[in-house]
Amino acid sequence: MVAVAAALCLVGGGLSVPAVSAAPLDRAAALDAAAETYRPAVHYSPTKNWMNDPNGLVYYEGVYHLYYQYNPQGTRWGNMSWGHATSTDLTHWTEQPLAIPGDAESDIFSGSIVVDKDNTSGLGTAENPPLVAMYTAAYKTGEQAQALAYSTDAGQTWTKYDGNPVIDRDQNDFRDPHVFWYDGGTPESSYWVVVTVEADDHKVLLHKSTDLKNWTELSEFGPANATGGVWECPDLFPLAVDGDPSNVKWVMVVNLNPGAVGGGSGGQYFVGDFDGTTFTSESTVGSDTLPEGTTLAGFDDGTYNGWTVDNEPGNWKNGPFASTPATGPIDGQQTVTGFAGTGLINGFNDGDWPVGSMESPDFTVDQDHLNFLVGGGNHPHVDGTQLANDPPAGSELLFDGFEFPDQQGLADNGWAVTGDLAGGTNPSTSGGEFFLGQKRINTFDGGPKGDDNLGTLTSPEFTIDRSHVSMLVGGGFRPEGDPQTLEVQLVVDGEVVQTTAGTNDGALNWKSWDVSAYQGKAARIVVVDDATGGWGHLTIDHVVLADAPAQVRSNETSVNLVVDGEIVRTATGSDSESLDWTSWDVADLAGRTAHLQVVDNNRAGWGHILADQFMLSGEPAQSRLVDYDWLDWGRDYYAGVTFDNAPDDKRIMIAWMNNWQYGEAVPTGTWRGAMALPRELSLETVGGAPKLVQKVVDQTAALERGDEAFTLGATDIADGETALPAAAEGSVYKLDATFSAGDADSFGLSVRNSADGSQRTPITYDVASGQLSVDRTRSGDVGFDADFPSVETAPVALDDGKLHLELYVDHASVETFAQGGRATITDQVFPDPSSTGVSLLSSGGTARLEGLTVTPLTPSMFTDPAAVASLTPAGTAQTVETGAAIIGLGVTAANAAGEPVAGADVAYTIEGPARFADGGTTAAATTGADGSAPLPAATAGPGTGAVSITAVSGGVSRLLPAVTVVAPATRVDVDVTITGVKRGGSVVLTATTTNEGSTPVRLSIPTAFGELKVTSLAAGRTKTVSVDTHLSRVPSGSFRVTATAPDGTRETFRVAYRGTGE
Repeated sequence: MVAVAAALCLVGGGLSVPAVSAAPLDRAAALDAAAETYRPAVHYSPTKNWMNDPNGLVYYEGVYHLYYQYNPQGTRWGNMSWGHATSTDLTHWTEQPLAIPGDAESDIFSGSIVVDKDNTSGLGTAENPPLVAMYTAAYKTGEQAQALAYSTDAGQTWTKYDGNPVIDRDQNDFRDPHVFWYDGGTPESSYWVVVTVEADDHKVLLHKSTDLKNWTELSEFGPANATGGVWECPDLFPLAVDGDPSNVKWVMVVNLNPGAVGGGSGGQYFVGDFDGTTFTSESTVGSDTLPEGTTLAGFDDGTYNGWTVDNEPGNWKNGPFASTPATGPIDGQQTVTGFAGTGLINGFNDGDWPVGSMESPDFTVDQDHLNFLVGGGNHPHVDGTQLANDPPAGSELLFDGFEFPDQQGLADNGWAVTGDLAGGTNPSTSGGEFFLGQKRINTFDGGPKGDDNLGTLTSPEFTIDRSHVSMLVGGGFRPEGDPQTLEVQLVVDGEVVQTTAGTNDGALNWKSWDVSAYQGKAARIVVVDDATGGWGHLTIDHVVLADAPAQVRSNETSVNLVVDGEIVRTATGSDSESLDWTSWDVADLAGRTAHLQVVDNNRAGWGHILADQFMLSGEPAQSRLVDYDWLDWGRDYYAGVTFDNAPDDKRIMIAWMNNWQYGEAVPTGTWRGAMALPRELSLETVGGAPKLVQKVVDQTAALERGDEAFTLGATDIADGETALPAAAEGSVYKLDATFSAGDADSFGLSVRNSADGSQRTPITYDVASGQLSVDRTRSGDVGFDADFPSVETAPVALDDGKLHLELYVDHASVETFAQGGRATITDQVFPDPSSTGVSLLSSGGTARLEGLTVTPLTPSMFTDPAAVASLTPAGTAQTVETGAAIIGLGVTAANAAGEPVAGADVAYTIEGPARFADGGTTAAATTGADGSAPLPAATAGPGTGAVSITAVSGGVSRLLPAVTVVAPATRVDVDVTITGVKRGGSVVLTATTTNEGSTPVRLSIPTAFGELKVTSLAAGRTKTVSVDTHLSRVPSGSFRVTATAPDGTRETFRVAYRGTGE
């Protein structure tokens, strides 16, 4: 649910939580949102503010409801409430008013919603059963328990149950309930089941209830497979294997943060059985065996095996490494797993605070691979950095390094101080790490409001007489486009010529400006804090002038291989207390002397390193994570859960398209967070075991603009890169491609390419390793967080030598589905809007493209809704004969106030045996002054059966009343005229017959003079028959006519005639 604990308390009786009286997104807001850089076009994102986990996914009365974790007060995590959006087709989402807000006592964490069809809870009525939400009540005291709220108006307003909490274990990390109905075959063995997590203990708890209020514990599941971070957001559901209803397995979804295969947060799953009490996994991976090789260090004898240990001087626990190996977790640390034997290097002595390093004895590289186990913080070594914190040599210190006498502040030393900062302590002796001396500027402590302090600090003038200005900077930052400003400015001649800020980190580090263009000029430093909320402050220290930039201090937690004094290989943890195998290919170093270095130079979160079992080997060790089953192998697919009550028992999942490692720093504007496209899940046998297979829901196909698609047939891909024509370019599209490897070492394609090649996101397949990768290291803006640039990989087997890829590309994301969804990789990317190119790639030989299609997608989010908030179908269900007109149907459009909307475009789509006047299945209409848009002329047929007609306007979709097309009923309708004409002395009677019915007929007209007979008269045809009376005069009278259809339908009537003769 979250990476940080929050709280909720529900007391009192039946607290009603009315929806805020706000209309769905209006036209102006939609247009403004759509114009924002990186705003998703086909993925849901809130108009503004922060969003994370999907919650309460439920389908009810024709509407999909997406609730989600939401901060109504800002673009970072906090003030947790449930936001709400609705859709009728899973593609066009309408943002609704806040559903369940947090309050002064509590936040509303993740949970689920069920349709209580039989009113088992008693919170509704038999005639109007309730929707019941179970969510985590995260009390401000730190405790987390499970609570209920219910709705009797289709999910628009919610009332908190007065008996909350309904499950309370007196725990601080007990959360994320997902409820479902278990059908045990009899009423006695059927009941509600909820899965929750004990997050830190890596356990899923199962409880049962018959009324959603009173719960009994059933069992526990876990720990199992990935346990490198807290377990969150579980789900449990059945699926038929290969579509066989007699072979049903249960899928347990467990999200975790961090410790996912892509790094940071992600989702794993288990396949097994559930008997109504216990989930038994069939896909849990057992413990591994040590790889073959020579052990350099295993730390199992209670010593560091001759390593040199350099701990922080004076640290009371001799941290970070102590003088002997650890045997597991250290005081205050989560459970440490994955190490071999009994001992390991653990840099958590005295927590994350102390810094230090270790070095191994020298050894000779005599095998091709160096394998070892590593865990702890994800802070890689960066070339060109320093472990110390020294300013540039020969630098000139400005402003005395803020080491003013205790009774003096900034204002006493020539600084201008404004706003909240005028009444605070400036400089401060608290806040931040890695400062020099005792004092520094800290705008958090510099006023009464902490992160909500607002103000400026302007230095006295100084002369720029060196080429560089450097300073230590920590604290927060605000990305480009954010309405808040938080930065340190260099002002020359009244103009801001340089800026810098923190990195949402308490650790100060060197930032440098090249100011050679301003040498000899007077300048000022201005600290601008116009930011509130999380990381709404700056910390600054030790401003210097120098002839070179300061060397950045490394914040690494790393394992390094050192040869001839140079670091030639490096690795780091993954923000996880679970160690995993890392392997270095060292074949090029054969015969060289080397040593290992373990560095902990970080005092902040995850500021420690774990390491164990260093071995030289002929084969690389494989990460344990690749043996587990993952919902997605990318970086941005978290908290995935499924819909309750979905149509046709489909299992549809939505996940948060972000990662807790950098989620609060992504460079979006008024909002942060988006959802991945909804996916339909199935279980298929892959490699002899049932695995989840995912596809984007079928409704997404309605967004495809097939008439604008670019297609390319089979062609060879020469070694290198082949750009596709402009017709293939775009920023919102679906791409289908099938490749054969040929003799290439790797092949694939690249999307969101810039014209100069500086931005690109390659998706490539490595033939030797069988790995598909998405590389976003040059995908656009990657500098907002060190954890963001990355390459994600997934094991993918070729099918008959072929690779099929299906990509969904949006303004700020790429979702890759390989081999029909057997593996998926979801990554955010932030390219320039102009980076729209697509190219084919091959390396080491010639690959072959079997076919490619790029299909533009019509934006479904934040399009111009023409103020349409609702569509009301007009007309009634009807049965129509083939060939007849379909009439009396249409829709009426209204705005949020219920007023008719004129001039709105309405798109109609027919599915089934009917066509519009042009013979097609789509037609457009425009609403009139009364808001109505009648269905354009349509005709039933060809064929018979059910017809579904859908109207869409402004992102709102409605189904019109049902139409049933039937074959025309047999209709006998004959017109007969009888006349007499005298010929040669006798009267001849002539019958003129016309078939005006729908079927051929035969006619019989008996007369006293003989039968007038037509053996077959086709529909629409006319025939005449005659009989000679042999009389000179025939009096007036009438004859009986019988018309008979082939099916026996008969019509009988009499026809009069006038007499003829002398």
